[in-house]
Amino acid sequence: METLESELTCPICLELFEDPLLLPCAHSLCFNCAHRILVSHCSTSKPLESISAFQCPTCRYVITLNHRGLEGLKRNVTLQNIIDRFQKASLSGPNSPTESRRLQPPQRPYTATISGSIAGTIGGGGGGGTSGSSARGSPATSSHSHPHANHTNHTNHTNANHSPAVVAKMDPRISCQFCEQDPPREAVKTCVTCEVSYCDRCLRATHPNKKPFTSHRLVEPVPDTHIRGLTCLEHENEKVNMYCLVDDQLICALCKLVGRHREHQVSSLTERFDKLKAYQVSPGRVSDAVMEASKTSAAQTLENNLTNLVKRNSELENQMAKLIQICQQVEVNTAMHEAKLVEECDELVEIIRQRKQVIAVKIKESKVMKLRKLAQQIANCRQCLERSSALITQAEQSLKENDHARFLQTARNVAERVAMATASSQVLIPDVNLNEAFDNFALDFSREKKILEGLDYLTAPNPPSIRDELCTASHDTITVHWTSEDEFSVTSYELQYTIYTGQTNFISLYNSADSWMIVPNIKQNHYTVHGLQSGTRYIFFVKAINQAGSRNSEPARLKTNSQPFKLDPKTAHKKLRLSNDCLTMEKDESSLKKSHTPERFSGTGSYGAAGNVFIDSGCHYWEVLLGASTWYAIGVSYKSAPKNEWSGKNSSSWVFSRCNNNFMVRHDGKEMLVEASLQLRRLGVLLDYDNNSLSFHDAMNSQHIHTFEISFLLPVVPTFMIWNKSVMILSGLPVPDFVDGVASDLLEQQQQQMGLCRQESPYLTGMKTCH
Repeated sequence: METLESELTCPICLELFEDPLLLPCAHSLCFNCAHRILVSHCSTSKPLESISAFQCPTCRYVITLNHRGLEGLKRNVTLQNIIDRFQKASLSGPNSPTESRRLQPPQRPYTATISGSIAGTIGGGGGGGTSGSSARGSPATSSHSHPHANHTNHTNHTNANHSPAVVAKMDPRISCQFCEQDPPREAVKTCVTCEVSYCDRCLRATHPNKKPFTSHRLVEPVPDTHIRGLTCLEHENEKVNMYCLVDDQLICALCKLVGRHREHQVSSLTERFDKLKAYQVSPGRVSDAVMEASKTSAAQTLENNLTNLVKRNSELENQMAKLIQICQQVEVNTAMHEAKLVEECDELVEIIRQRKQVIAVKIKESKVMKLRKLAQQIANCRQCLERSSALITQAEQSLKENDHARFLQTARNVAERVAMATASSQVLIPDVNLNEAFDNFALDFSREKKILEGLDYLTAPNPPSIRDELCTASHDTITVHWTSEDEFSVTSYELQYTIYTGQTNFISLYNSADSWMIVPNIKQNHYTVHGLQSGTRYIFFVKAINQAGSRNSEPARLKTNSQPFKLDPKTAHKKLRLSNDCLTMEKDESSLKKSHTPERFSGTGSYGAAGNVFIDSGCHYWEVLLGASTWYAIGVSYKSAPKNEWSGKNSSSWVFSRCNNNFMVRHDGKEMLVEASLQLRRLGVLLDYDNNSLSFHDAMNSQHIHTFEISFLLPVVPTFMIWNKSVMILSGLPVPDFVDGVASDLLEQQQQQMGLCRQESPYLTGMKTCH
């Protein structure tokens, strides 16, 4: 049955032939598909009527048309009868492969698309050279009843051709798309063939119970998006019905016939769907799919992508959970701060209210006291005024007396009283105090108002900034300086520091609380840390703190200076003379009496001395002023190195040596010539014990001479040998920039050679980086 169906499939639309035309080359083609071929050759300058030939899509034979066009070609009636019998035979079986197939009626002139929707299309033979079984919709001829009859059979189509998911999404209130009234009536059926929903009246008018409408498939009303398939991106209104295996995309029949996919291998949608679906797995069965995915590379790719997608989804879910948790925390913190704001403002209002009452009481009390004093003064003034008025009246009456005897009798008494009243007038009349009028009293709350206007919520201070150019160091101390933009809002600072090495993962180091030393409650913008290891790099953080929280500065990498040392007289050869400060040694041929000790250089020609310090950690730098000496050996050695032979002649010492005009490095009796300037007057020595290297430099010309890569097992001591003139040592120096840069490059090369080179964290890429 499937083999027969493939023979009855159009090579263009990949469906059963509809109204087939018999081409002169003996191949057949749907009328609609032939019409589409002609349409694809049309243009503004070349109308459809002027096209007189086209190629057979199967054999590329040129078909010549007469003046009637496609109507002039013969119909393949025999093929159409075979297709009709095939359809009837297919409908007779309950499990027929064409149970879900639909056939569109032939239409002239051409108005329909080449093929059905994606869900109802699979490929066959033809132009693409592929074959497969058809899955188009059933013509439903036997189940379609007259529109005036009961629509029971139409409902059966819905149950047979729609999944539960589709039915669940069906809109119960779908309007008729054919009604002219407003609003349209509710649809009772959807024609999948026409792709239109009809009400009962419109359905009766448009779908009479006769051909070709009897082959239309009617279902329960569904949204328009559920019945229309995907359209081609290159050809408007054309539905996709093929899958291009070369470009891995959906295409329509025109893409295969005349488009850029003409020579590409294609597959039917169903075949491609089944192939990919066979290897599709759920997220919970990713491990089971690995073995099946090995069958094809496509399945393997799908499996890998699916695994990555599941992993990515898990990460996104975790990230989303964290974000949700943060959102919840924001809600909680916001509510807490809002409640705190109301509480604080209420307390401020309460304080203002209480102060208002206190000040009001003071004003009232001052008013009562001042009015009481003023009332007493007014009463005294009134009493004095009354007495004065009575005396004035008596005196005026005495002056009016005409009787000499009586006048003389009263005049003396009145005169004495007037004199006494005049003398005591200053006492009787009270002074008026202007201060009692409240003129010098004022209420000035301008300062408090400014404070209230500046009320705001407190935030954590901005991160402070460590000033590298201001920081200083010695061999065991580092003074850190920093600045802060929010100096007035900072309550205190906290300094954190730890040892930094290149091999340390800085992120894990920062998260490890045990490795950090903490200096809390610093009030100034600088601090000196004591007791540090000499020649060691440290990482420093400064944390600015207030009641709202704290913020860290960017990390700063600072380094202590090298360990200072001097020449040890106990180790100096008896023919060497050391200066009083033990920083200079000179070859002295005069034999001096010096006691023999095990640590003293004693061999013939071993005119050497060692430093008074043993180094077992850190990065140390010292320089040797060579002066006019042309025969010397400078380096480091273990304490166990022999003292009766030249340094570098054994496995316990490493030196840079000059013998007249030859420069060489020596270790374990092996010598290697190196290039150096004959004008070398200042030799720089860098001992990086932690990174297992000893390097020599021309300090004056900033040039690197040589580096030993040493796996140190024991502490080492600086050693110096001369055979003429004198040398002077300068120790406890900071590492120069050019030396530090060379050491960093060499360390990186060493890590690459040892397979330790890895992608550095952004924290380790510079002196200062954000964390």
